[in-house]
Amino acid sequence: MSLINNRAITLLERSLDAASMRQKVISNNLANIDTPNYKRSDVSFESTLQQVLQGNALSGRRTDARHMQIGAASVSDVEPELVTDRSTSMRQDGNNVDIDVEMTNLAENQILYNALTQRINGKFATLKYAISEGKR
Repeated sequence: MSLINNRAITLLERSLDAASMRQKVISNNLANIDTPNYKRSDVSFESTLQQVLQGNALSGRRTDARHMQIGAASVSDVEPELVTDRSTSMRQDGNNVDIDVEMTNLAENQILYNALTQRINGKFATLKYAISEGKR
């Protein structure tokens, strides 16, 4: 039996990477709120992760290290992806950034990041406790 649940830590690590990337993307959207023809961006991660966790993800088998990876076969293969929202805008300048949506996304992402940080800290605290056999 493994003392460290690598899958859980990998899952938390990938989720933190996605939340960090999303923070940067939202900040970039807010910085370009007055830029004409700017199209907002977002991060795609959760749906791909859910497919991998449920075993519904489409993935290719690599028979050679030089082959390109198709899909995600495991949690460690799931990477956050930048997606540009090409939807139309109600604004005259063609910009589709809505400050209310972005601020809501920013607050939601911050809460998620804090929760993930607390969870991974708990994992490492448990590991530290196990290593020291509960002694202080």
